Amino acid sequence: MLPYAPWVVWMLPIIMAFTHFIWERISTKLRDAMAVLTGFTSAVFAASMIPDVINGYVIIDGVKHHLPYDWKLVTWIPVPGLEIEMGVLIDPLSVLMANIVAWISSFIFLYSVEYLKGDRGITRYWMLVNFFIGAMELLVLSDNLLAMFFGWEGVGLASYALIGYWYEDKKKYWIGPYPPSHCGMKAFITTRIGDVGLLAAMLIIFMYSGTFNFMELAAHDSWIISLARDGILTLVLLLIFLGPIGKSAQFPLHVWLPEAMAGPTTVSALIHAATMVKAGVYFVARFTLVLFLVYHHAGEIIWPSLSTFFYTVAWIGAFTAFLAASMGLVSDQIKKVLAYSTVSQLGYMFAILGVAGLLMHHAEAFIDSFLSGIYHLFSHAIFKALLFLSAGAVGHAVESYMLKDMGGLRKYMPKTFIVMMVGALALSGVPPFNGFWSKDAILHALYAEKMTALFIVLAITAVMTVFYTFRMMGMAFYGEESSHVKHLIEEGHKPHDPGIFMSISLWVLAIGAVVSGFFLPGISKFFIPSFEWLGIEAGHYAELPLFNYMSFYVTTLTSPMLLVSIVIILAGVVPAWGFYMTGKWDPVEFISGNPLFRTIWSFLYNRWFINTFYYAVFVEGTVQLSKLLFDTVETNGGGNALKNCYTSLASYVRRLQTGYLRVNLSYIALGLVLLFIIFLLLG
Repeated sequence: MLPYAPWVVWMLPIIMAFTHFIWERISTKLRDAMAVLTGFTSAVFAASMIPDVINGYVIIDGVKHHLPYDWKLVTWIPVPGLEIEMGVLIDPLSVLMANIVAWISSFIFLYSVEYLKGDRGITRYWMLVNFFIGAMELLVLSDNLLAMFFGWEGVGLASYALIGYWYEDKKKYWIGPYPPSHCGMKAFITTRIGDVGLLAAMLIIFMYSGTFNFMELAAHDSWIISLARDGILTLVLLLIFLGPIGKSAQFPLHVWLPEAMAGPTTVSALIHAATMVKAGVYFVARFTLVLFLVYHHAGEIIWPSLSTFFYTVAWIGAFTAFLAASMGLVSDQIKKVLAYSTVSQLGYMFAILGVAGLLMHHAEAFIDSFLSGIYHLFSHAIFKALLFLSAGAVGHAVESYMLKDMGGLRKYMPKTFIVMMVGALALSGVPPFNGFWSKDAILHALYAEKMTALFIVLAITAVMTVFYTFRMMGMAFYGEESSHVKHLIEEGHKPHDPGIFMSISLWVLAIGAVVSGFFLPGISKFFIPSFEWLGIEAGHYAELPLFNYMSFYVTTLTSPMLLVSIVIILAGVVPAWGFYMTGKWDPVEFISGNPLFRTIWSFLYNRWFINTFYYAVFVEGTVQLSKLLFDTVETNGGGNALKNCYTSLASYVRRLQTGYLRVNLSYIALGLVLLFIIFLLLG
């Protein structure tokens, strides 16, 4: 790998984030070029680590280290008894995630040059997105929970500012009834709820183990045995899962993500494809590896808590997948359809990682399920970035993201139609696109392990996914032009395909969505150093289809799951084709003509009324409580006495603030004398 590659990958974007105002003073073109160059430079350094992972070792300063390797560079907190070293963890999971984040974000940066051309806040945008990427890379490369948490919170802070990027709240940037500034704050507060749980769990683990380091936690089981004996292991594991629930928008903290569409489409692609929402999945995968090792050290004493934790992960993932897909069926904005899709696909990943955790006692089954989740993370990052950037090209051309304002765009934007259709086919799990191989791997793992209930829920979700995907494509590209499109054409603003920078990113991602599915067995071999570290002998995975190209594809194409996949595709495509692509059936007439369908549509359009409930309780409830306290405590009855008390106290305190320097120095001297006396009395 290139010198200090894992350090450069996360430090370079953060450092460069604070230089864009300098480049802007020189040249706006130089500013844009430096932003894109930073992204691709970080990506090249990330890619340079791939050969080391394939070889299973890394050479640093002439010394050979087997993977996973914890590269500690400096002592971060040099407090005796609390010494925390700053390091990076080089292993297959961190290197794969670092490359996904770096490469996809680089092409999003390239796309941004054209997409945001002329925007007056673009310098602020470059600063925020580079800081965002640097924080995300820190998150995935950190060797300990504390440093990871800094990256975790950095991502949250930057996403808040990026979602509310158009902070002036012009009506055209609103998402439903919510302005961008509100949407950014909603994301910030909702994800903080999960982060509080994660932070609490981290501190409890540190109290019991004396370390935040992942490798050290995996190497010793005394901390987890102590947690189990004290009866709080289940609580700690569920608290730690709150962080991924919030960051990856899983139920019940899923409500922020649809409103995150208020930011630029490039931000939507960053947050929903390769970066922020993947942080929760990454963390669950990372912690699953730690728990696998300590389970095989500690034994059955910790299994009841582990099984409760992983059942929770699996079922929250499966329910969220179904919940979000059902909302996507009726969404009226193209980016919100994709947002619900992201929540749903993340649910798939959580579900299969939860199943992997339940199969720790069976190495082959654990590997099969774990890698299926990683496959889908990899595939989803590519095709979802493609879909969001394609939606951005459409919205850019028609000056709207409402599906009702589109229609008939296929003849005006043929190239955009092709690349977006590639993304749609991948999302729908149509062979040979990458989404087919990874989604089939998940369903196959559930079927093989007889997880029947989870299999049924995710199979039904897959049908809904196909339907809402082709509904979106039909409403945008098929049928007649909407009145909005006709009006644009009359005014001389005919929709057209994007320019060179946007097109390059779209075509690269489209090609990736086609060919990356054929890389999946290679990713399995990429993870061999992790399995060796876990103590899994080669005989437990060498014969698995996942590790053999021919066996993987032959097994996939001859398995009963192929028939299931075909049924799923047809069950979703046929009604979408009839309602939205050919216009054979009228969806409005179909819904309005049946009271039951109208009720279901309203229920789904209102997001199961979960969002409504949260606003009623936590927003309006807080406002009403504050009014009640103001009316009963501060203005009426005894409240006047309280108010008068504070007013009198304030008037006395104000007299002490003369504004003269000599008086302030006298207060300081008096304070020092009082402190000296207190220290003497306390010995």
